Amino acid sequence: MNPFLDDWLEGQSPRQLSSKRKTLRFLKQAYAACVSDIINKPRTDLTTKDGHFAFHIGTPLPDLRHIASWMLTKAPNHRKLARFIPALWKRHGREDLSIAGLLLANLDDEALGQNGWMAFIHLLQRQEPLMVVLEVAEELVRGGRAVPDDAWIRAAAEQSPMWHQYCVLFLSLRRDEMPCRDVVVTAPKGGEMFERIRSRLLETEH
Repeated sequence: MNPFLDDWLEGQSPRQLSSKRKTLRFLKQAYAACVSDIINKPRTDLTTKDGHFAFHIGTPLPDLRHIASWMLTKAPNHRKLARFIPALWKRHGREDLSIAGLLLANLDDEALGQNGWMAFIHLLQRQEPLMVVLEVAEELVRGGRAVPDDAWIRAAAEQSPMWHQYCVLFLSLRRDEMPCRDVVVTAPKGGEMFERIRSRLLETEH
């Protein structure tokens, strides 16, 4: 637990969650409150240059969990908080993506307006770093959502080569279940991490 973040959040008003603009600004300030500016600047510049994220301040995951918990507790209503997730993903800071995943995992389907997995995959309209996709998928499972069934996986994989790869990542989170071998085998070739996951799935098949 970060006592400085505790103190900082105690001084914040829930009114900052009343609009998209205010919430985006609040979160950027919250991320920075957890990490010194000396650390922030090089990390932000490096990840922006790489093109993966709009920024990467370096806020630790436990602090991001604390921030998300504060939002879930203080938000006027969860439906309004759910409508904010696409804007957060679109801004595409590294911390933004983690917070989006934490909100997806902890809001129910009624607040989201659809199944949590469907809400997640519809955010993935461009090629995302696989570690981020896997991280958010793990949060959904940790939050109590089972990995989608075979029919859902196959239907999603047919939508695009990009979604096909993401479905293989989702399958890697199943426990005590056979993966959809056809989805795993026919997925487009990916980078080193993706191919390691594919190989592991096929090796553990019985």
